[in-house]
This record gives sequence, C-alpha cells and structure tokens, in this order.
Amino acid sequence: MTSINQILFDKSQQLIPGGVNSPVRAFRSVGGTPIFFKRGLGSKLWDVDGKQYIDYINSWGPMIVGHAHPEVIKAVQQVAENSLSFGAPTGLELEMAELINKLVPSMEQVRLVSSGTEATMSAIRVARGFTGRNKIVKFEGCYHGHADALLVKAGSGLLTFGEPSSAGVPAEVAAHTLTLEYNNTQELRDLFGKIGSEIACVIIEPVVGNMNLIVPHMEFLKTLRELCTQHGSVLIFDEVMTGFRVHLGGAQALYDIKPDMTTLGKVIGGGLPVGAFGGRKDIMSCLAPLGAVYQAGTLSGNPVAVTAGLKTLELIQAPNFHDKLAAQTKKLVDGLKAAAQEAGVVFNAQHVGGMFGLYFSENCPSSFAEIMQSDKAAFNVFFHAMLDAGIYLGPSAFEAGFVSAAHTDEDIANTVEIAKKAFQAVKAS
Repeated sequence: MTSINQILFDKSQQLIPGGVNSPVRAFRSVGGTPIFFKRGLGSKLWDVDGKQYIDYINSWGPMIVGHAHPEVIKAVQQVAENSLSFGAPTGLELEMAELINKLVPSMEQVRLVSSGTEATMSAIRVARGFTGRNKIVKFEGCYHGHADALLVKAGSGLLTFGEPSSAGVPAEVAAHTLTLEYNNTQELRDLFGKIGSEIACVIIEPVVGNMNLIVPHMEFLKTLRELCTQHGSVLIFDEVMTGFRVHLGGAQALYDIKPDMTTLGKVIGGGLPVGAFGGRKDIMSCLAPLGAVYQAGTLSGNPVAVTAGLKTLELIQAPNFHDKLAAQTKKLVDGLKAAAQEAGVVFNAQHVGGMFGLYFSENCPSSFAEIMQSDKAAFNVFFHAMLDAGIYLGPSAFEAGFVSAAHTDEDIANTVEIAKKAFQAVKAS
C-alpha cells in the first residue's frame, strides 16, 4: 500500500519545485521520500501516516521548549483573537526589543523582520551604509540566508564550489564577497593586512550549524574581533541559530566576544516567522527613517509571531534551563559515541549547549575542508536506519541537530538503543 507521504510528495512535485519549499527538505542528499508531518507535541512528531518520531530537528532550532508547548499555544491563541496583523506599531514589538536588549546587551537597538535571511541581508546593508565600503567577508561553509551576496561558497543546502554558488547571482555581486576558511586565523590576518580599509563587515556563525556543527577556536574569534576594531569593519555575529540556544545570551555571551551587530531568528519566533537584527546605536541610526539605509517589511513585528517568541524567551529564562539542556545533549552525544565504538564504526560527535554534530570521521571537524572528508555514505545508511526506527535527524550530513527541553532521559536512552542497531547497519554496508 502506497504511503500518504509518497502520495503527497508525488503530487507536490507537480506544483512545487522539487516538491518542497526549502531544498534540504527534499532528501536529495540522503535519498528517499521526505516526511510530511501532521502533528507535534513535546519531543515527538507524527507524520501523515500516523508514525511517531523522536524529533532532533526541532524545526531547525526554534522549538527549544518542545512542540506545542501549552503556554506558547495559549499565548498565541489569546493574541490572535485581537487580529493577526496590523502593519502598524504594537506594544509587543517594544516588549521584544526590550527583552532582546536585556538578554543580548550588545544589541543596543533592534529592528524586527520576518526571517533570518532578512536579518542578515539587512545587517550587511546597514554595515555597508555605516562604513561607506562595499566588500564583505564570510567563511566557507557558513550559511547566512539566500541573499545574492551571501551565496558564495555557501554551506547548508549549497555545499558546492564556485563563485557564485547559485545560478541567478551576478558575478559582479559575488565579487564583493570574500570567502575565507573558518578557524583559519592566519588567513584573517593576511586579508586584513592587504585590504582592511576596504572591508565593510565580517559576518560569521560564531558556532557553525550549517555545515554540521563546527566549534570556533578562541584565538580565531578573538583575532577577528581585534582586526575588525583595528580596521573599522563591522563584526556581525549571525546568531539566527545559536541565539538563546547555546546560552541565554547567545554564543557571544558563551565566548565573551562582543560583536558590533547581531542577527537573530528561530528561537525568538518560537516556531513562527520572526527575525531581528541590531547592534550599536550609532550603527543602527543609519536605518530609515533616521538614516539613509532603507529596510522595510509589511509583516515585520507581527503580533502573533512576536507573542510566540516572547513566551518562549520567558520560558527559557527559568533557572538552570540551559544547563539542563546542555546536560541532555551531552547524554545523547556520549551515548551515540559509545554505541559507535561498541559497533566498531568510525564516528565522532560533539555539542555546544543544545546543538550537536554527528560525524562519520575520526575527529570532530573544524573547517569546511575537514567536514567534506567525512563519510557521507555511512551517514546516509545511519540516517535511514534511524528514520525507519522513528528517529528524525537532519536529512544531510551537513546539518547540526537540536535537543529541546522536552527531550526526556527515556527519549535519549531509546535513541541510543536504536542507534546501536543503526551503527550495525553502517558496519555491514
């Protein structure tokens, strides 16, 4: 009997390019039919065929308190009764800005948008307007959304070489984007030594989640901060993924590095579309209507989405929330490593807060080049063995995973037991 998943995917491919509205969902990297979901609760998901899964994607990070948390759902229902949108200011926007500033003090002023891509695209435009410079620097394998200037050797669903790395992006646009190797301190020094006065900004994932999980070297981050200060370049931390997930104050609080600007998304929407960018007041003052840098959005600061984010941010301020989240994630990582060792499979794993990375390699990678050396075929076997047994991981060897506060000890233990069989399948492949 054909599954409802397969029926829906077959129909979707007739009307939606590739059958999906975001490329990684298509399962092209791992093969097979994407899962169409119908319901989520806590750490669990149910697909349209009624099959249950333990979820380690968490909508790619936002569901930090679990799916359909009753307090989040109640808050959204209450505010939705007042209207879904106004296209005008609300007190909720101010409340969100105040809370972001409290939790991330480097963000002296904040502008709300509707996605992480909007946030990073706008932050770069502001940095260019503030400095009067054109060149921007990013790092190979990092993904900052699908704005033209950022699709240059980008990560996530675009792990390909070439400049630009997407059709439809003019070479002239890509020419202003300089791509360096992540964690390569010497490359940073060399570039700034040559053209530091021309660099408008450097944008970086302070903990990478879009070429799997890559942890920064402290010397690398400190040198980056020093060089941006020395040359008057704006340092942008893309914390769309890490914001409020690896630490209550984001990666910048975890590593004690203060950026000039920060972009946020995912957790601040609690599962609904919200993004934000902000930073030093003198930089943000360049934005219209105060300054000459234009940015706008009809649904920016949408009251329903902001409400979901506010309630989520309230919940994660509970005492020891992030310590407990990190402890659960460590249990998962340690359990998977032990299971792989028992099976005799080359495998490694690590985590930062509630984010984790799985690698079919001897060591935890620290750059794009190293992650590309991992055994992608082994990951694909592991992925499908886990999926068949009800464990939902990212459908790509180049994506980080996420644990939520709803994941119980039983969830972790069940996942590890299932992984033991999955590693045996890898061994036999």
